Amino acid sequence: MDDGVPMRFNGVERDRAVIVLGGGGAFYTSVEETARQYVSVMFTPEIVDRGWPNPGLQFSIHEISQRAQDRLREVVRQVLLVTSEQVAIAEFASGASIKETLLAAIDDAFAEIVPARWATRANTTRQFKVFNDARAILAGDVAHPIYSGELAKQIGVSVRTLHDAIQRYRGVSLHRYLRLRRLWLVRKRLLAGAPSVKACALAYGFWHLSDFSRSYRSQFGEAPSETLAASRVRADPSSSRHES
Repeated sequence: MDDGVPMRFNGVERDRAVIVLGGGGAFYTSVEETARQYVSVMFTPEIVDRGWPNPGLQFSIHEISQRAQDRLREVVRQVLLVTSEQVAIAEFASGASIKETLLAAIDDAFAEIVPARWATRANTTRQFKVFNDARAILAGDVAHPIYSGELAKQIGVSVRTLHDAIQRYRGVSLHRYLRLRRLWLVRKRLLAGAPSVKACALAYGFWHLSDFSRSYRSQFGEAPSETLAASRVRADPSSSRHES
């Protein structure tokens, strides 16, 4: 709903508003450097047989003409305005007529897709599958850190291919992505009341403890010892003292 602020969607960074489309089970990835304004419209049941692009495994992204973009934005704003007003049902159009107006604006938008090389690259699925597989493995393993070679082997690709996928969809190197993941795992353990900061850091592969502390503070805005202390206070409220 806005322009001029970069956003990385499906591995491609754009500063102009676009339209994206996804069906049931489709995935997408996005990184916002600053807050963006956007609207998500979900149709139930799923819309079919309108000639819209097929998103496939991931949400597809499309550049459309400025005229179609402005028209779709205005329709969405009007729908939000009408449905948010405190008025009787009889005083505004039925849900079916609102839906038809919205569908017409979306039809119009997809009829005015602007062919663009960047969109073709954003809608390719091979690298997206590599990234999604990596994300799924890392989300499911919390017992120990996974390093680059092990992760690439589990996915069945080279480390370079994995690095390229992470760089594209997250905008950081594979090394930094895995390091950030390990920092989050340490934080999770500290919040749960780990025995000590040192033991927790070493368990997740941080052997240079002063460097670990700096990285942790930079990422979370507090020292790891502060996180652990706060978790212990929450676990044992009687340990806190309040002055009257």
